[in-house]
Amino acid sequence: MTVYPLLIAGQPVRTETSDAVVDPATGKLIGFAARAREAEVDAAVDAAASAFPAWAADEAGCRAVLAAAAARLRAHESEIAELLTREQGKPLRQAVAEVTHSAGILDAMARFERQPESFAADAGRSVQVIERPYGVVAAITPWNVPLLLLFHKIAPALRAGNSVVVKPSEHTPLSTLRVVELLAEVFPPGVLNVIAGGGITGALLASHPKVANVSFTGSVATGRKIATAAAANFAPVTLELGGNDPAIILADAPIKDIAEALFWAAFANSGQICFAIKRLYVHESRHDELVRHLADRIDRTVIGNGLDPATELGPLTVTAQRDRVEQLVAEAEQGGARRVGGGRPLAEGNFLRPALLTHVDPASRLVVEEQFGPALPILSFSKVEDAIAAANDTEFGLGASVWTADAAAGAAVARQLDAGLVWTNSHMEVFPGTPKGGWKQSGIGYEGGRWGYERFVRAQTALARPAPSAN
Repeated sequence: MTVYPLLIAGQPVRTETSDAVVDPATGKLIGFAARAREAEVDAAVDAAASAFPAWAADEAGCRAVLAAAAARLRAHESEIAELLTREQGKPLRQAVAEVTHSAGILDAMARFERQPESFAADAGRSVQVIERPYGVVAAITPWNVPLLLLFHKIAPALRAGNSVVVKPSEHTPLSTLRVVELLAEVFPPGVLNVIAGGGITGALLASHPKVANVSFTGSVATGRKIATAAAANFAPVTLELGGNDPAIILADAPIKDIAEALFWAAFANSGQICFAIKRLYVHESRHDELVRHLADRIDRTVIGNGLDPATELGPLTVTAQRDRVEQLVAEAEQGGARRVGGGRPLAEGNFLRPALLTHVDPASRLVVEEQFGPALPILSFSKVEDAIAAANDTEFGLGASVWTADAAAGAAVARQLDAGLVWTNSHMEVFPGTPKGGWKQSGIGYEGGRWGYERFVRAQTALARPAPSAN
């Protein structure tokens, strides 16, 4: 069985211990990821620190390498996508799209223009604000969208002139290890390194004294630990954390026309997307109609192994997460909720059929917490003011949407929602070049466009006067 190595200073590194990775659709072993010890964490950071000065000084070379890396990803798209599906579970066509979009991020950053800001000179002075890279960046990535979120971090970090050490989730490390191994042919040694392991490895990396900047995507609880570890060195952090995204369906919404979009906004990737719809607030006059349409769509959903072209929804990636979603649904039912759909459709694997929960207690954990799986509570309202208040009554603030026949009215409601991303008649749609980030406990900072790039540069004000006159 293949052991996927770490990549440090351009060289594969195998260690004495490794972690097994299984296919969540079958429970069968896929391969092993070499587990980094403290020595490998130190070696990866040292390699990045050594490579940083030359990389930061060669902007033209940086842009050329990012473009070459995009081409390299595309050349190996099928191989990478299949490995991603096998370890994460998503349908193969979605894994292919993830690789394609990752290459697109590299291309966009290769074309990205950075400009120093100049101020009007007076009394012989010139003043510029110059963007300088931090040095070594730690990129710690999650298991739900491993590659796309990886490149949202490393592409702007590298474009800014930083070197990078990547630590993927221990649940889905193989595709990241393989991608960085492939990219070793285009990056100078040490500029892009990857280590693997669990929480201890992540903590060692985030707290390393030579790591100058940390970018993390994952849960709120782990985000707090990462921020605490980075604070020991006053390293700035970018955190994209959990979400409990509400969607508000107004009384005039065309239910039949939007039901398919709502289904995918809630259940794509089996609900394992941080800004998927997690709570659905529907006007009481349209409640039953919406439930009927969504229930029909659930009945028609094809659930299975992501390698099967017919599959629409694959398994949950982590067994413990599947069990947690089932527990939240069971608790809601014990509190009086009525379930439509749900259950385990297959005898093996981490599969769950999507479930709708009506008559849900608003104080239940299914509503208050982020379920991160295919279970959707549906709550009704009579006044839009009450829906807005309920939608905002959460510690999270990642995304939110409004659905209506009157786009202008919907946009006015959307602007009252406390979230970093708001949509009208859409959800989870990310426009290229725009910032993506959460409010409240959903995170710190942004990814995407110039906002994402600016997380990896620090400002240096440079004032210069001419040389003193000899007279």
